[in-house]
Amino acid sequence: MWLTNCTVVDVESGAVRPQASIEVIGDRITQVVTRSDRATEGESATTGSSQHYDLGGRYVLPGLISCHTHLSVVYPFSATDETESAGLTTLRSLARARDALEAGITTIRCVHEQNRADLLLRRSADEGWAGVPRIFGAGQALSTTGGHGWGMGASYADGADEFLSAARAELAAGADHLKVFITGGLAHAGEVMEGMQLTVEELASVVRAAREKAKYVVAHAANSVSIAQALDVGVRSFEHAYELDDQTAKALAAAGAFLTPTLCVSRLADWMAQHHFTEDQIERAMAVGPSHLDSIKRAVDAGVTLVNGTDYPPGEPADDTVVAVREMEFMAQAGLDPIDAIRSATLNAARLVHAEDEIGQVRAGYMADLIAVEADPTKAISAMRDVSFVMANGALVRDDRPMASAGARS
Repeated sequence: MWLTNCTVVDVESGAVRPQASIEVIGDRITQVVTRSDRATEGESATTGSSQHYDLGGRYVLPGLISCHTHLSVVYPFSATDETESAGLTTLRSLARARDALEAGITTIRCVHEQNRADLLLRRSADEGWAGVPRIFGAGQALSTTGGHGWGMGASYADGADEFLSAARAELAAGADHLKVFITGGLAHAGEVMEGMQLTVEELASVVRAAREKAKYVVAHAANSVSIAQALDVGVRSFEHAYELDDQTAKALAAAGAFLTPTLCVSRLADWMAQHHFTEDQIERAMAVGPSHLDSIKRAVDAGVTLVNGTDYPPGEPADDTVVAVREMEFMAQAGLDPIDAIRSATLNAARLVHAEDEIGQVRAGYMADLIAVEADPTKAISAMRDVSFVMANGALVRDDRPMASAGARS
């Protein structure tokens, strides 16, 4: 199949290539050619395929990658039932995964799912039972007794040996990475976001387990002290950074670490109210909002590699778009140019999940995960609100402008 009349966004260079065509065979992109390429080759580049699908000049980008996803989460958090059956958890997760795919999020990195629903859903997709985004899963996150994540179906441990055992169990279950809560957060009243909830020895055990399997550790981290300590131990992926100072931001950049800001969690008051968060939870989150944004501005200024993640299900509606796109807009408010906001959900995210040779670009040899928008997103990130075409693994998920394809021929 040829996708014709495309304007391709090269997320690596930032260039926009009009009048392009993309050949898709099976689940892969096999060619990306422009009108000048076709003229050089006497139009032979696009005449041999059996089907042409006209995209009407739309801007084509790689499918989006969400790097902080919870598919199984329950709102309010107090409604979480740790004895819930894995089947029920996975069905709830399936609905959120489908929402994400419809929104153009073709890959998700889960960073804690009750009952390891991410790993179960991935297996279901591999068996052909469920059409969902590509999943990089953590299984159950690791937490201390009474720590952040307590009561949410995490894996609980105390002491270096228990953390090593718990980490190895998640890897044995099929986890692609390990998630650990190293500080408090915003979820519950009375949580303290200063300091570390794990000992250095406990965290080092998790890093050891990951390295044994050539995997990496993702850390929920609220403050600079915990981030600096975790960097020293070998953690290279951090979530939230509600309080980040200049020195720690520079250390993150120097280490080549990744940061997922999740700015949505301190800015979407209406969304939280609609999802049964308590007034206290909403007030606490909004109070952190200004310092959270300032922290991410420091990260941008320091050159930290940022990736897009929402903490909330990324395909959920929010402010007349979806949460993942709203996160892009918040990252732009923190100082990212539109192309860098796009890279946070494509190129950078693909590097984080160690799939940079497979996803995150519109390039020959890459997976045919593609989205299209109506206007140039390199000029204004708000163009990402109008995703009108989604393809995943070479299969059409949706096209809101079918008349543009009326001239398809076989």
